[in-house]
Amino acid sequence: MTTANEFEDVLKMIEELTANAEQIQEQLLAHILKKNAGTEYLSRYLNGKTDKELFKTNVPVVSYEDIKPYIDRIADGDKSNILSADSVIEFYRSSGTSEGKPKLIPVTAETHDLRILFFTMLTSVLKKHFGNINQTGKRLEFMFAKQEIDTPSGLKARSVTTSFYRDQGFRNIASRRYTSPIEAIFCSDPNQSMYCQLLVGLLQRDEVVEVASNFATAVLRAIKFLEDYWKELCSNIRSGQLSDWITDSGCRNAVSSIMEPNPQLADSIQNICGCKLWDGIIKKLWPKAKFIGAVVTGVMSQYVETLEFYGGGLPLVSNLYGSSEAFCGINLEILTEPSHVSYTFIPNMAYFEFLPVNKDSIPMSQEDVEPVDLMHVKLDQYYELLVTSSAGLYRYKVGDVLKVTGFHNTTPRFQFVERQNVILSIDSDKTSEADLLKAVTEAKTNLDQLGVSLVGHTSYADTSSIPGHYVVFWELKAKEGNDGQDQLDPRVMEECCYRMEESLNYIYRSYRKQNCIAALEMRVVKQGSFDALMDYYVSGGASMSQYKTPSCLNSKEVIEILESRVMGKFFSPKIPIQIKLDLFSSIRTDMKPSAESERTLMSDVLNCHNIMNQKLPSPPALVGNPH
Repeated sequence: MTTANEFEDVLKMIEELTANAEQIQEQLLAHILKKNAGTEYLSRYLNGKTDKELFKTNVPVVSYEDIKPYIDRIADGDKSNILSADSVIEFYRSSGTSEGKPKLIPVTAETHDLRILFFTMLTSVLKKHFGNINQTGKRLEFMFAKQEIDTPSGLKARSVTTSFYRDQGFRNIASRRYTSPIEAIFCSDPNQSMYCQLLVGLLQRDEVVEVASNFATAVLRAIKFLEDYWKELCSNIRSGQLSDWITDSGCRNAVSSIMEPNPQLADSIQNICGCKLWDGIIKKLWPKAKFIGAVVTGVMSQYVETLEFYGGGLPLVSNLYGSSEAFCGINLEILTEPSHVSYTFIPNMAYFEFLPVNKDSIPMSQEDVEPVDLMHVKLDQYYELLVTSSAGLYRYKVGDVLKVTGFHNTTPRFQFVERQNVILSIDSDKTSEADLLKAVTEAKTNLDQLGVSLVGHTSYADTSSIPGHYVVFWELKAKEGNDGQDQLDPRVMEECCYRMEESLNYIYRSYRKQNCIAALEMRVVKQGSFDALMDYYVSGGASMSQYKTPSCLNSKEVIEILESRVMGKFFSPKIPIQIKLDLFSSIRTDMKPSAESERTLMSDVLNCHNIMNQKLPSPPALVGNPH
């Protein structure tokens, strides 16, 4: 058990690390290169040397496909020093929901120890704001381990969360700190697992001080499950008997051992769940809960409104940013509003570099696209994250786009923006995950007049006809408790389509005007459709704890799951307004550019339009930008 003094020591460590980030990063890279310069991979570029500049000059920026052959050899049993001098002890298996297929990421004893340190830091930050919740109560955290894969080498391939749940340190504290029984976490049936975790969470409702899961999707899945099963749960609590359909022996034994008839508790839960509206249901069911813990940044931000509805004023704590490749950042200001959450990078977790990302229409020079290290990122600029780790990843593109929002001591804070490789495109248009989320956020305000809210969204580019068009799937939920089908007023839904198109970028709107892209289509699906989507990915090996609804679909099978549940189709009724001055939006109006700057800017603008084979029109008279 970590003492109060140890928590303070860990907080001091965070301050020291972030105050000396440049030195820590230099030392870490030197350590990685000294250890691994002789590996098969690095020796190709460094010839056994450990010079940082040689590393920067010679070692290429790579994606997973570039290093997959090396990882496959390790998984197949090759024990030579291929990527790392240290032995690989297991593989982290990514969820595969972002790119369509899982990845295997090597793990060594050193990276495993870094994981333990990282989570110790997270616990210390939580304690600073909420006290020692490990002593005041338990966490109702929805956790779902996935079946492990045995590679030919004998090494296990499993999700980061499954590896964490397997760790003996977690098992030693699980029964004291969490309501969910280990047996339920490792149950292979996600429905039986969810039922038992909810049941025990309700049995111990007066002890729960946190309601959480890794991502917002899993918390909302639990609430939806509770809506469907609360009567049965109450019946189990009243009788002290577990439902017959819970056939997993581990779950049955673990839950039955703590159950006894409790009519009073069942009546209390029934009175709460039996109300017409479920606003504040989490706070009502677990009155001692201090916060809801889940990642609610990036694409998860679409669920903030719904979580706040169910949370009854409980703060939403999005406390970490990481991936299968590396644990990266901690939200040190955990009570920040979700839309302003930033993560301070911890400089001893990995060596971090950042590839500048162009979020404007103005082309970047070659000098502006070279990777920069952690201490040379610029405020308000966008970057794609590169990771170098002792486990054998070198200048590896994680695929996440981040924005620099500030600094803690000398260390940058980053806001997660989007996945770099998730885009919609019909022609030369490119709509990113962030662009799509912005358009959805703008359009869903129209739903208020129908009394419905947005449960989830995803999309794909339909090129089966000419011209192609964007298809966006929406699942809606009526705020008054019915299924929302009667609320699909075509006029309002078409306006939602139009507002989405209005919110997309100039290139998209230009191609719409030229009829190179057809009208955006919205397909409203039945309730439970996005649960079915999650079930599909979970059945294919993704962990429910790590599941993220894909923003863009690239699988025919996945699209068919939603297509079979469509109950209404709507199209944007008109071409969106074009704002000719979009390309100039980044210029400060209180500064007069030099003549040379004006010539450069105009050249860049003309180049953009030449790429589109479009003559630059005369700018219309505008009072202001309506967007």
